Amino acid sequence: MSAGGGPEGGARARGGPVPGGSTRPRDPSAAGWKGLLALLCLAISLLLWINGLLASLDRPSVGDDLTRRQLELAVLAAPELPQPLGEALAGSDPEVTLQEHLLQEIERRQEAGQPAAADLLLERALLLRRQQDRRQGDALLEQVRARPDDDPHSSAAERQLARDLLAAPALDTAAARPLLSPAEARAQAAALGRGPLLEQLSCAALAGSPEPCGAAPAARRAARQLLVVNLLPALILLLGLGLLVRQLWLRWRQGPLPVAPLQGPLLSGVDVVLLVAGGFVVVGELLTPVLLTPLVQRGLLLLGLTGPLRDGVTVVALYLGLMAGPLVILTLMLRGLGSGPAGGWLQFRWVPLGVTARRAFVGFLMVLPLVSVVGWLQAQLWSDAGGSNPLLELVLKSQNLPALACFAFTAILLAPLFEETIFRGVLLPVAARELGGAWGVVVSAAVFAVAHLSLGELPALFVLGLGLGWLRLSSGRLGASVLMHALWNAMTFSNLVLLGS
Repeated sequence: MSAGGGPEGGARARGGPVPGGSTRPRDPSAAGWKGLLALLCLAISLLLWINGLLASLDRPSVGDDLTRRQLELAVLAAPELPQPLGEALAGSDPEVTLQEHLLQEIERRQEAGQPAAADLLLERALLLRRQQDRRQGDALLEQVRARPDDDPHSSAAERQLARDLLAAPALDTAAARPLLSPAEARAQAAALGRGPLLEQLSCAALAGSPEPCGAAPAARRAARQLLVVNLLPALILLLGLGLLVRQLWLRWRQGPLPVAPLQGPLLSGVDVVLLVAGGFVVVGELLTPVLLTPLVQRGLLLLGLTGPLRDGVTVVALYLGLMAGPLVILTLMLRGLGSGPAGGWLQFRWVPLGVTARRAFVGFLMVLPLVSVVGWLQAQLWSDAGGSNPLLELVLKSQNLPALACFAFTAILLAPLFEETIFRGVLLPVAARELGGAWGVVVSAAVFAVAHLSLGELPALFVLGLGLGWLRLSSGRLGASVLMHALWNAMTFSNLVLLGS
């Protein structure tokens, strides 16, 4: 990939003066102090990033919860799925597969010295009882029943359910009889708030039969969700693979595409280090949470916000705070450069919107199979690569629509705008001017991936960053990268909401 495109583009790529650019002489002493500050910020950032990446190994991965949710959907949907489609989507025996997954999760937590969550034990106990293995099931129920009232890994509703189930006969036996009325069974199962499968299993055990618990409608809903969660991504993946193969074929036949002139802010490497390490990391990720969190908590207390909505508003407020410092620094840097080229220093270039949206959508489709392959390879080589972004867990487990709206606003609007401005709007053009277009894409992708502080997501994020950088370089439009990033986050968000619901 080249970074030039005509005399004006070549001058910008080499860092030469452009019309309206700043040509004021620099103060050597100020430059020296700026260099020392950049080195200090870089050292702090590297320390924070290394510690953050290592700490991600101890965070829970949302992948385990996603697998469990998908298996639970398969168990719920199995009665409504026709045989060939059922085996393709749910497997030959989804209950056995789910039990094995639950057992592995319980053992993993025990090996880590952590008690298993009560909903894991309850769900496995009810599946065992349904398969006529009451002895093992009751042993798990006894573990939940014996938990103290202040146990953080169980709720009062879960402990009460365990006590009631220990007094109830196993489902699907001749001795099965209602322990509670259908209305009471539904109310007690719904009070758990732990997902539709556990609710169905609990209600059926308490009512003595699955019919009063709405098993058939729940199975139909689960079947629809399972189809959307599995078939829609598969179709998108196949479409993206076809576009990617076509693109490679055209490039082999016709040679590389000419890239648009790479225009970007005329900042130095020291300026970019100050922006990314100083603004993004030290100010945004280190100082802002320390200073802003108490203010946000006090404000939420005054507003009387509690529960999931409190979490949603907190996420939005803290992310806006994270954005503020780096964007103020960038604004001051760009103001010092004078008037920029046509389209501005960052080259968002939204208009015509149809062209920008089409480039973003095609880029999204083509990068999807590459990220999928990298994720699959990583799972084969290193299945326990640490935890994921905590926001993913919040989205998956939230049932509160206002809170989900806050999470969506942060993930689909704020994050793409902010991250693309920093990594593809500033870092990529400056790195490309010094190292060449291809290396500019690689450097911006690497910093983008590391900045998310997740070893488990690092390879996939790096490939995504390569796709976003290639789109910025090939289109000359930062807006296309923002839209592609928003599409990616929207797909992830939608998948989490579907599985979480």
